[in-house]
Amino acid sequence: MAYALVTGASRGIGRALALSLAECGYDLLLVARSGEALQELASEIILKHQREADFLAIDLAEPEAATTVAGWVQQQTPNLAVLVNNAGYGLWGRFEQLPLAEQQNMLQLNMALPVALTHALLPALRAGRDSQKSYILNVASTAAYQAVPSLTLYAASKAFLLSFSRGLRYELKDTKVSVTCLCPGATTTSFADRAGMGSELQKTAEKVSMTPEAVAAVAVAGMLSGQAEVVPGIINKVSAGLTSLVPKGLTERIAAGIYEKYL
Repeated sequence: MAYALVTGASRGIGRALALSLAECGYDLLLVARSGEALQELASEIILKHQREADFLAIDLAEPEAATTVAGWVQQQTPNLAVLVNNAGYGLWGRFEQLPLAEQQNMLQLNMALPVALTHALLPALRAGRDSQKSYILNVASTAAYQAVPSLTLYAASKAFLLSFSRGLRYELKDTKVSVTCLCPGATTTSFADRAGMGSELQKTAEKVSMTPEAVAAVAVAGMLSGQAEVVPGIINKVSAGLTSLVPKGLTERIAAGIYEKYL
């Protein structure tokens, strides 16, 4: 049986990705901090989709988390076929006013964890069954395409993840491992609450938000078809495309006009 590992699987896009992968026939290894939520998801996968599912409750922001997760995965299966690096969050506010420790914790989860976990599990993804393709899906954001004042480090961390994905994809182009970067826009998850965004800003985002299920369906289809980048939704595609055509200073002023006025 082929297994898929999903980090940050307890809710939102991670949960939806796990369910979508189960529908595609993968057994699931689920990782996040909330054991209760993971137990519920694992039970749903087993009962509804008749797939195997196990979980590990762990704080993924801990420096040794990647080593722990990789060891656990290797104990669970010799046939890892999908790695989904989804765990991450944002912090809203001006860089100098946000506590440095909180920002460093975010960077650990958004950047250091997927790098370390990918490095640890890439040999397993390359091994697997000879006839079986393997996939890495890194979950970034449309914020990866431009600087976003008041989400400065979050956007920077997602730009890093996008660049890492594309570079690694090229390095692995002659192997069985395909790398895809998912860059969703506003999605109906707890992201805004976790980031500390005010209610007015959240209401603005809700007008163009996609559901996690819609994002996951597009993401998994794009991953399995070998796409380098997946940007779900027409509005998000247009927005991401325009950032390469419009002067950076203008896109930064537009982003600041959306996000900073609510600070």
